[in-house]
Parts: sequence; C-alpha cells; structure tokens
Amino acid sequence: MTLPDALAHLRDRVAVLPLPLEVPGRDAGVRAVRSVVDQVQDYLLPRLQDLDAPLLAVVGGSTGAGKSTLVNSVLGVEVTTAGVLRPTTRTPVLVCAPADRAAFADGRVLPVQVTVSPALPPGLALVDAPDVDSVVETNRDLAGQLLAAADLWVFVTTASRYADAVPWDLLRTAADRGTALAVVLDRVPPEAVDEVAGDLAGMLARAGLAAATLWVVREGPLQDGRLPESEVAPLRGWLHGLAADAGARAEVVRQTLAGALASLDDRVTGIAAAGDEQVAAAGALRSAADAAYDRAATAVDDGVRSGTLLRGEVLARWQEFVGTGEWMRSLQAGIGRLRDRLTAAVTGRATPAEDLTGALESGVEQLLRAAAETAAEDTVTAWRGLPGGAALVAGRERELATVGPDFAEAAGATVRDWQGAVLELVRGEGAGKRSRARLLSWGVNGAGAVVMVAVFAQTAGLSGAEVAVAGGTTVVGQRVLEAVFGDSAVRQLAERARRDLDERTAALLAGERARFTALLAGLATPEDVASVRDAAAELARARG
Repeated sequence: MTLPDALAHLRDRVAVLPLPLEVPGRDAGVRAVRSVVDQVQDYLLPRLQDLDAPLLAVVGGSTGAGKSTLVNSVLGVEVTTAGVLRPTTRTPVLVCAPADRAAFADGRVLPVQVTVSPALPPGLALVDAPDVDSVVETNRDLAGQLLAAADLWVFVTTASRYADAVPWDLLRTAADRGTALAVVLDRVPPEAVDEVAGDLAGMLARAGLAAATLWVVREGPLQDGRLPESEVAPLRGWLHGLAADAGARAEVVRQTLAGALASLDDRVTGIAAAGDEQVAAAGALRSAADAAYDRAATAVDDGVRSGTLLRGEVLARWQEFVGTGEWMRSLQAGIGRLRDRLTAAVTGRATPAEDLTGALESGVEQLLRAAAETAAEDTVTAWRGLPGGAALVAGRERELATVGPDFAEAAGATVRDWQGAVLELVRGEGAGKRSRARLLSWGVNGAGAVVMVAVFAQTAGLSGAEVAVAGGTTVVGQRVLEAVFGDSAVRQLAERARRDLDERTAALLAGERARFTALLAGLATPEDVASVRDAAAELARARG
C-alpha cells in the first residue's frame, strides 16, 4: 500500500470511530479524531500529492494580537480587515501571488477566501487565521484546522500576553508535531526588547522550540493602519527569501511533513485508547441491564415455584373449580364438559375452568409486571452511576424506569399463549392413548387447568389451610390425570409447562431490556478499534 493510500485508509477508519458516550477521555478523543482527519485531509494528502506547491504560511495568534495588521503590513496593502469588535466572525483570507492562484482553486485549504496580490512573490501563500482563543467555538476550531493545514506557522503574540496558556497549548502542539514555526512578538516597548525577547526565547527553548525563528516588532504608532516599514521589513525579507529559495522552501515542507506523519503514531494511539474506553463503558452498561433483567427472570421463576400465585383470586377459583368432590364425580360420570357448556350457554357465565385460567392469567401478568418494573428501575439506577450512562437516561428517567407502553398487551399475550400451549401439551399427551376418548370426555380444559395449577403448586408459599385446600386438591386432580397418562407423564407435563413459561418470560423481558440496549446501538465495537490500530500499523509499514 502506498503512503497516500495508507493515510486515506487511516483517515477513513478514524473518521467513523464512534465516541458518543460521555466518559472521561471522550472529549479529548473527539478532538484528536477531528485533528487527525482534518490534517490528513487538508495537509498530508494534498502536500504529498504536490510537494512543489506554494509554501502555505498560516498567521495565527491570540485575540487582538495584530495578525491582520501584520499580514497587511507584510504585503503593503490591505487585504484583510482587522477586527475592531471582538469576537470577529469572518471568513479567513488566503493571499497568494497571481501565478499561484490555480494551486488553491480546488479548495485544498478549508474554508478560506482566496485573493491574489502582486505584492506576494510566487511560491508563498499567507492565511490570516481566526483567533485561537476566540470565545466563538467555530472560530477556535477553524483556527486549529488552518494551522494543521500549514507548512509554516507564523505565530503572533504580544509583549503583554506571550505567556498566556492558550497560545502555549498550541505552541506545544507545534513542538509535538515538528511543525516549522516563526514567532512574532508584537508591541514590545523599545526599552524592554532585550528583556522580553530573551524571556520568550527561553520559554521557546524549554518547550522544545529553540529552532523557531523569533521576530520582534517594537511598539509604536501605525502608519496608514500598518506597522512601520522598519519593523516589518526584516520579516517580509525572510518570507520572500523562503519563496525565492526552492531548497529552503522544500526544507520547511519536509520538516513539517515529517513531523506531522511521525505525530500520527501517538495521536492515533490516543484515539484507539478513547475507543477502548467507549467499548468498556458500553460493556458495563450492557452488563448492568443484563443483570437487572436476569434478576427479573429469576424473580418470576421464584414466584412461580413458590406457590404464591395460588392465593387470593386464584385460590378461590381453584376451590370453585374443584369443589368438594363434585368435580371428580362429574368427570367420572363423563358429564362435566357437557354440563359446563350448557351452563355457560344458558347463564352467559364462564365455566369454572375458564374462571381459573383467567385468574391464573391475571396473577402471572402481575408477577411479570412487578419483575419488569423492578428491572427497569434497577437499570436506570445502575446506569446513572456508570460512565456514560447518566447522559443516556437524562431527560427520560420516568419513561425508562417503568415498563414500556406495550408491556401490558405483550404480557397478556405471553400468558395466554402459554396457557394455549399447555392445552396442546395435554392434547398431545392424550393422542395415541387408549384412554383418549375418556380424557376428551372429561374435558381438555379441565385437564389443562390441573397441569397449570400443578406448575404453581409448590408449597413454599402456602401454609396451614391453604396447603390442605390448594395442595391437597391439586394432588387429587393429578391422580385423575395419572390414571390417564401415568405418573411420570404428568410430572413431565408440569415440568415442560414450567420450562415453556420460563422461555416465554425470557422473551418478554428481552423485549423490555431492548429499550435500554437500543440506546447502546451504534457505539464503538472492539472491531472498530482494532480497525483503527490495523490502519495505523499499515501506515507505519508504508512509511518504512
């Protein structure tokens, strides 16, 4: 893979790495992604494509440092307007010689207004960048983007502000990237030139920028809005010399190009680390949701096995269904099913079996809802305390901390489908039996109701009379079924019915958990981060 191809591949992989979770390293990661993508796109690829293109010098600096005045003074004509009111929002101006206009016709340098001036020799272009410390974020971002696209930084500061933190953050960036740098120290009182310039030179040396060229502009009145010729002539001569000397110009380009390429190693390593943080945070959030809904499934299973459902309405309906032996006699007489149908037809009332299954349906729905509500609350609470989670649930806590709007309908359908499946189990078990006719005469609904109650008839949740009434009559019902199917078959029916309910419960809760996991869609994956590291390794091989 060629060097430009490897750079383009790295740019593409870095650009699509998602970093949305608000974790501690996220903001730095986002800035690093933007800076790498911009510099590859705006500087490295265009410069590698045309090493002989005009040298691009970007004039940057702090608010009110005099950048526009300096550019106009170097050119001897006004091509850019100094901002009287701050902050100033305007399109940066790129000035080049008429002969170099075509080099910037394709928008190689992002958004700038290109103008030509015969005052600038071929081989050199100047850009007046926005303030690096502007209160307007878009200005700051554009300033950084233009500086990253430059072959040469001409950094302007003043005698009163040269130690400010923001400019030095950028100057350290220049040192880290090996960028060719010239520093213009403006508005220096004549009597303090040696002291102030010496102090700044020492600071540059300590920052690893001893090679930076330092120019001093003494404080004094402007002439027609421009610096005195005596103050600007040395800097103009140096810039014109670079434009005229192809070798010197190429050396500046090589320095900045090599530095920018070398700096990608650490910068991409930081981006990959930010991706790792995203992956870890997403994994922790997903695990918290999984744990909450796993506990909900366990709570439902415990509620089923504990026998607590065989209370209240269910217990009353079970007693009504079983009666005091009338049910057994009616089954043995073969008239139970017919009698129930006739009674329902005449009175319009549901049969005792239907009343029982309806009560069971309501009880299981309540159990499912309670478990799902707890899981939702637990997930919201856990996410609030995890990196990246608080922002995901912010503003929607009330919505997320309860069941979804379709839960009641889904839970009802789940229980009804389960009850239907139990009846199918009973029918399937009776199909092929010699006693099939006897079973059908007793009523599949009645037999199914016994199996359903058997699923919940563990005595851990019952005591005293409840055990005698509910548990005892369940045994009677089971014995009737055992006479048809056999002892082991009835136990298997109840166990299969319980497993089926567990599976349906898991599916229902998975739908509820999806409300949370949907918020994690589109986050960085280990594969995304690996692709960034692979692209960086490919670039290292291409660089040799």
